[in-house]
Amino acid sequence: MRVEASDGRIYLPKSLRERFGDRFELVERDGRLLLIPVADDPLAALREEFRDVEADAEELAAAAEEEAVEEACR
Repeated sequence: MRVEASDGRIYLPKSLRERFGDRFELVERDGRLLLIPVADDPLAALREEFRDVEADAEELAAAAEEEAVEEACR
């Protein structure tokens, strides 16, 4: 699916806005731009995402650091 950009704006089709909302974070990764949907209440979305996670914050941070190092070494 293609989206159009003009005047410094990105125009998304209605079907995408209905599915993902109208707030996005723009992220550059590997020479690409990614649109990451942003929840209306980001804290509530994080709580929902991690409700079944049994690891504590230190364990999650260590796992994230290990993953970042592995990705950087590719």
